[in-house]
Amino acid sequence: MICFCAGRFQWRRIWQNPGDFPLSGLADMATRALLYRRPAEPSRLLVKHGSQIYSVRLRRHRRARRYTLRIHPSDREAVLTMPPRGTLADAKEFANRHGGWIAARLGRLPKAAPFLPGTVVPLRGVAHRIVHRAGERGTVWTEMRESGERILCVAGGGEHIERRVHDYLKREARRDLQKAAQFYAAALGVRVKRLSIRDQSSRWGSCTSAGSLSFSWRLILAPPYVLDYLAAHEVAHLVEMNHSPKFWKVVARVCDHVERAKKWLDASGNDLHRYGIED
Repeated sequence: MICFCAGRFQWRRIWQNPGDFPLSGLADMATRALLYRRPAEPSRLLVKHGSQIYSVRLRRHRRARRYTLRIHPSDREAVLTMPPRGTLADAKEFANRHGGWIAARLGRLPKAAPFLPGTVVPLRGVAHRIVHRAGERGTVWTEMRESGERILCVAGGGEHIERRVHDYLKREARRDLQKAAQFYAAALGVRVKRLSIRDQSSRWGSCTSAGSLSFSWRLILAPPYVLDYLAAHEVAHLVEMNHSPKFWKVVARVCDHVERAKKWLDASGNDLHRYGIED
């Protein structure tokens, strides 16, 4: 929207004496927003612990009630969440006070495994070594060598290897998850309206009351029974949008490997976040 004014608008006088210029309605709200808005905040803080300096990403969340720290496993960084009325000074103090925790958690992250020739990727839980086939046609496919070693072949230029492997894994994840979700939706008499594949770091899957499911593509790196369980879990939310005992009965009714999959995720799930990234 473009506004024209006959005279010069006296912003300086309004800023110095806002009470002298009473406004009403939307104009009043817009003016107050300009006068009292919070100054721009930095997106990161630097925390020193010992001889190391760590970059901490800042995020302000309207539902946060306190300062919290977590480690983003795929971005391999610390994230500090601030409450709506939190201050930058308090955030800095909180981050510095937990410098040892940040250093310890980042130090425990498994070694990064970028999608480059020689990297071993657990496709559906089975180790596949990435091999570059520059002179061949196609994109990405699997083979087995005479030795029994499984390989993930990538055609084309070397600069496209990482993207092609990533795209291939996302396609495979979508195919397996769509098949599993449709199976469980039919078993429970519900309908999945939409299924999306993302790189979620805090959860393996999610479900909305409108029937939309979302999953992490990294589930294609887990054994098939783990992916299958996550599909059953999210589809079951279309029956019970909670984690009540009734919900878990719904899951158990259609999936007989719930505990086995949960144990695998607890023991090995974090390891999946190291694939496709570089230190």
